[in-house]
Amino acid sequence: MISLSKKVCLLGDFAVGKTSLVRRFVYNLFEDKYFSTIGVKVSRKVVAVPRGDEIIELTLMLWDLAGSEEFDDVRISYMRGATGAVAVCDLTRPETLASLHDYAQTLRRVSPQAQLILAANKVDLADQAGASAEQVRELAAQLAAPYYLTSAKNGAQVETLFRHLGRLLVA
Repeated sequence: MISLSKKVCLLGDFAVGKTSLVRRFVYNLFEDKYFSTIGVKVSRKVVAVPRGDEIIELTLMLWDLAGSEEFDDVRISYMRGATGAVAVCDLTRPETLASLHDYAQTLRRVSPQAQLILAANKVDLADQAGASAEQVRELAAQLAAPYYLTSAKNGAQVETLFRHLGRLLVA
């Protein structure tokens, strides 16, 4: 079996659910309390990913980056060497969707070969949504990136999103 390790950055504004998505994927846990990430927190998960007629043992090194503007310079240095990224927005705060374009541009400047996937998080709060699935789809098309409507709270599409990214990383 082939073993690979890939660096994946989670990008997005503060409180969009980056840390919660990582916790749901890695530990299958969700916590309602909000803890602001300062700098970066690195988690890892090993997944089996099909490639052709073989299975790749892929270690995802998930770099959960702080979402505050004061960390812009640090965030750029953390993006170096990333092979993938999950750009996360909060469906209840449409301004967080608009800023994904900037995160994607920065990623492509710093790590041009990195695979990008979008996570429109908090789909469980659809009654409070300020951004529509159509708006997410349009942005994903502009960025040529797949997207998922996720919920770290109930787990909707979280595993699917990371496994899709894993397949992109070993293709």
